[in-house]
Amino acid sequence: MKIQHTMFVCTTCASVWQNGERVGVSGGQKLLQQLQELHQHWELQSEFAIAPVECMSACNRSCVICFATGSKYTYLFGNLSPDMSLSAIAGVLECASKYYTHPQGLLPWAERPEPLKKGILARIPPNVYSYTS
Repeated sequence: MKIQHTMFVCTTCASVWQNGERVGVSGGQKLLQQLQELHQHWELQSEFAIAPVECMSACNRSCVICFATGSKYTYLFGNLSPDMSLSAIAGVLECASKYYTHPQGLLPWAERPEPLKKGILARIPPNVYSYTS
């Protein structure tokens, strides 16, 4: 059985607010739509899901995405443009492919596409400890 990998995309990033209500399409929603379009033709489409998240609490570093699965490092990237070029979006999926194939999910800086080199917010280790009570 293969472990499901997920790319989370914050949909509230780069939102415009008026009177406590979000107005129009947020930058995060635009980024999600671009990723979903390329995801449809990606070779890892069935193994690496893309999931919207209402907020990932990195508002001052929007737009934000995250690569995660239970047994690997989790990566959180920010400062991504909601208007990335097609090649930059393809680069994000290429980086996700590297994450998928590496046993621990490690993404060396030199192997990341440009938007994901400068935008790293966190690398969280997998939970390798099993606690019993």
